[in-house]
Amino acid sequence: MSSDFDTAARTALTKCIREIEKRTDAELVLVVRARSQSYAAANYLFGALLAFVGLNFLLFSPFDFHQIWVPIDIAVLFVLGAYVSSRSNAIRRWLTRARVRNDAARRGAAAMFYEAGIANTKAELGVLVYLSLLERRLELIADRGILKAVPALEWNQALFELHQAGKQPRPETLTAGLEKLGLLLAQYLPASAENPNELPDAPRFEL
Repeated sequence: MSSDFDTAARTALTKCIREIEKRTDAELVLVVRARSQSYAAANYLFGALLAFVGLNFLLFSPFDFHQIWVPIDIAVLFVLGAYVSSRSNAIRRWLTRARVRNDAARRGAAAMFYEAGIANTKAELGVLVYLSLLERRLELIADRGILKAVPALEWNQALFELHQAGKQPRPETLTAGLEKLGLLLAQYLPASAENPNELPDAPRFEL
């Protein structure tokens, strides 16, 4: 999934953000992360499952194995399973609940909102678009100035569309969602003569 966000996709998204900010005083920050937490528990669980399968094979196999190899084989299978899981988004999604993944994405977005300084703009016009690929979750956090200016119904519609784009994250669907958001921001918060640029335009990729 992260391979979809190659150099060309990143360049296109950077251009998209810059074009949006030319038309609005809002400060838009895009963050794309491979995942919002490590999911080590899922890795260990998959390792344990693989070791359990291996143990059953050794116990019930018609072949004879020397006893000394049993604990070694089990340990190797556990490590192998944990490693494979750590490289597979699909396995970690399968072994974690949706609520756990959604909470991880929300926590990651909330932390990034403050870490990236989005909460510190003078007119409170910061907007964070946070996409977490493993979780297939997109979070949108806006400062008070945005929420005051944009009608709640239209904002919630934009939020819904971006959430839908986050379920199957691709650069083109993300770009389309951002462009719609940009039109909404430009309508209610058009660029002023000053149009200060308080935050970096380039999206932040942690892949």
